[in-house]
Order: sequence, then C-alpha cells, then structure tokens
Amino acid sequence: MKKFLLLGLILVILGSLMVTSASCTSEPLKVRVASDATWKPFEFVNDQTNELEGFDIDLMNAIAVKANLDIEYVNVAWDALLAGMAQGTYDCAISSITITEDRSKAMLFSAPYFEAGQIITVLKSNTTITGKANLSGLVGAQLGTTGAMEVEKISGCTLKNYDDIGLAFQDLMNGQIVAVVCDNPVAMGYVGQNPNTLKIVGTVFTDENYGIAVAKGKTELLAKLNVALQELIDEGFITQLAVKWLEK
Repeated sequence: MKKFLLLGLILVILGSLMVTSASCTSEPLKVRVASDATWKPFEFVNDQTNELEGFDIDLMNAIAVKANLDIEYVNVAWDALLAGMAQGTYDCAISSITITEDRSKAMLFSAPYFEAGQIITVLKSNTTITGKANLSGLVGAQLGTTGAMEVEKISGCTLKNYDDIGLAFQDLMNGQIVAVVCDNPVAMGYVGQNPNTLKIVGTVFTDENYGIAVAKGKTELLAKLNVALQELIDEGFITQLAVKWLEK
C-alpha cells in the first residue's frame, strides 16, 4: 500500500514539474506595436542602425521581457497610428500617447507611465512671446496631437500642422513660424540640442499622462502590460529611463 502511495506521490510531483516547465517555456505572445518614431527622445530612428530607440522603446522592450511578449515594431505616421489602433490593425502602440477621453472611446489604455504637458518654444532672440498669454502668430505643432489642439484654442494664433515635429522646429529656426507647441520633454530635447538658437518660455499649461494604447477587446494583453509596467515602476525603471533620455 505504501509503495502505491509513494508511486502516486511521485507521479503527482512529476506532473506538477512538467506543468511548471511547460509554463516557463511557453511560446511568447506575438504583438504588433505601432510607434510614430519622430518624437525624440521618446521614439526615433537611429541614423546609424536604422533601429527604433528612445524612452518608450526601452520601456516597451523591458515590458516585453517581463510579460513574455514577442514584439514587432511598426513605424507609422501619427494619424495612421491612431486610425490603426481604432481599427485593430495593431495590437498596441507606444508613442508618447496622451490618455484622453476621446481616444479612450476608440482604444484601451494602460496605466499612466509618464506625466507631461504642453510648452512653448521660440527663438532665443524672441522677447515678445513669454508664455501662453501673449502667444500669437503662426505657430507649429504636429498634426493630430494635443499641441495642435491647444494652439487652435488660443486667440490670435494660426496653427501650422506638421507630420513630423522635427520639421516644425526646423521651420522655427529658419524663421518660418514664431513658435512650436509640443510636449515638455520633447521641447527640452530640441532646446538642449540648440541652446544658442532656441528657448522655452512660460510654464507647462496642460496636465497630461502618457499611456500604452491597446486595441479594443485585447483585455488579456492589457492586463499583461499593466502587471509588467507596475513591476518596472516599482523597481525604479521609469526613473532610470528619465535619467538616461531626459537629463542629457
């Protein structure tokens, strides 16, 4: 009798080990991740390697490791990214995406991972524009972004849309527009690269949070992302990324 009990116990243990082993070696979930890689330092294309880099890319790669995801990045223009997420073309998207009520109707969002806001950048020689209160003239912003929406609300401003925020800053430095409105960390990056030409004026005038967008119906993927994201936040990984990408 004892031999049978012992044999049964051994079989149970072996069975549990096989289940554990199978779960540990399970195939990673394949996930298509959209990103508009024109938003340095959060997402951009490395000129030497042609690979996507940045704060968001490092974050998504770390999430993929924790959540056992096999991710494929798709570099796509901003409008196409939002439309693709609404249509379920992509599984998720990470691209400095502000969580808004309107966007939440078309897609799901992870927990917030970064707090940002809109800020104004002008030429260093500009002494007229000191903040949102006296912003006027032709102002650049990226098409479909919160910055573009905010410029349209300001009396005396005429919005000039750009597909790439870098082109807006280029026009600003060439004197084609009087200011650029975009997310604070992005503005800081361009000013840091051009300290003799550009400056930030005023203070952040919106309160925004970035989240990872997830296609509607993919609740299991959303749960995986949130668990991994919270672990990384608890480990201080977001702070490490801020030091790496925003304090240069």
